[in-house]
Amino acid sequence: MADQLGSYTIRSHGMILARLHMYDWIILLLLAVIDGLLNIIEPFHRFVGKDMMTDLRYPMKGNTVPFWAVPLIGIILPWTIFVGIYFKKKNFYDLHHGILGILYSVLITAVITDAIKDGVGRPRPDFFWRCFPNGNDVYDNITTGVICNGVKSVIKEGHKSFPSGHSSWSFAGLGFLAWYLAGKLTAFDRKGHIAKLCIVFLPLLTAALVAVSRVDDYWHHWQDVFAGGLIGLTVASFCYLQFFPYPFDGDALWPHAYAVWLAEEGNSRNANLYSVRPTEIETVDISGHGGIITLRDTLNDVESGSARRL
Repeated sequence: MADQLGSYTIRSHGMILARLHMYDWIILLLLAVIDGLLNIIEPFHRFVGKDMMTDLRYPMKGNTVPFWAVPLIGIILPWTIFVGIYFKKKNFYDLHHGILGILYSVLITAVITDAIKDGVGRPRPDFFWRCFPNGNDVYDNITTGVICNGVKSVIKEGHKSFPSGHSSWSFAGLGFLAWYLAGKLTAFDRKGHIAKLCIVFLPLLTAALVAVSRVDDYWHHWQDVFAGGLIGLTVASFCYLQFFPYPFDGDALWPHAYAVWLAEEGNSRNANLYSVRPTEIETVDISGHGGIITLRDTLNDVESGSARRL
């Protein structure tokens, strides 16, 4: 049906989708602003006592996966796949909803993750060295709470362990991509091509490796990583299914909106076809029956099998 109705390119349908989803893009920008504010405000400084330092004394290391690499892995990489499919299939509905869906997946996850980070204020495994960079620990004589002498920004970041942002972002973007690939490959068409699942699971494996690196770098506890991955994958699932059918659905290949547009355009064409059908008015002189009979809509009558026999 898509071949019959033609291509759906940026030029032909770009403005249509832009108008239809204008408010979606505005809300998306609002989410980005909210997440920016959540990263500016000071997180809750949970009490950290002397007896707690045993589990917070891990060495302070760099990031195996840098912060700037997470958007590349979780957003730009899926975009390249969306664009590649667009140039092959010329379906702008798929490109637009893929980009919009994954951005919503990542930004909703980011807002949830950073809001919880600020509210919980759990110290990172390397909190000791953030608090006492010279190794000389100082505690309050009454409460035994820490009296930090480190850099303020480093200490602030040390109270953002739960949940893991790297993990949630990675699973939000790559989890969406896994759903997307499952639909495009018709991975659940019951034909038994198990190799398709290897491709579907590849983005999830990548996200898992990013999450594991956060524990290896001592930036997060394992609970932080588990919670972050669960948040990201859950949001990714909701966002994907908002735009696309289930991968095992018969129409899993393209977005919901594309199927609706095809149906509406098909109905419009059928309506136009019927509206231009000619109406025949024919006058027949039947002398033997004492008059003239006028036949209307004979074409419709013949097609419906109800033409009057004379």
